[in-house]
Parts: sequence; structure tokens; C-alpha cells
Amino acid sequence: MEGRYHLEVVDISQNPILAKGEQIIATPTLIKKLPLPLRRFIGDMSQTERILMGLDVRTARKEPASG
Repeated sequence: MEGRYHLEVVDISQNPILAKGEQIIATPTLIKKLPLPLRRFIGDMSQTERILMGLDVRTARKEPASG
């Protein structure tokens, strides 16, 4: 994914105006602005696969058919 994204890490205690402007009410918060649609991820980000799917970086894995 090198060169395909811009990641900005902001310490909202150091920049509360930005937090207010982005309407960040809890941390951690990850905001995907482009490509649209805008998406916000708030809180636990330990489920990497789910976050990557939400960012449209990966698609859901197909489960093998049972039976």
C-alpha cells in the first residue's frame, strides 16, 4: 500500500481545535476521508481484518460451504 495513503496521527491533547473540528468525541478515532464515503472507526481497533474491510482495503473472506 506504499504511496497509496496519507496517514496523520494527531495528539488531540496538543491540538484540541482539530479534535473539535473533526468532531472527535472519543479516542482512538480513525477517520477515512477519501475515497468517499467518509468512515469513522472509534474505540477498539484490534480486529484488523474488520478495520481493513471497513477501509475498503480488503474484502470479506468467503467461508467454505458446509454440508
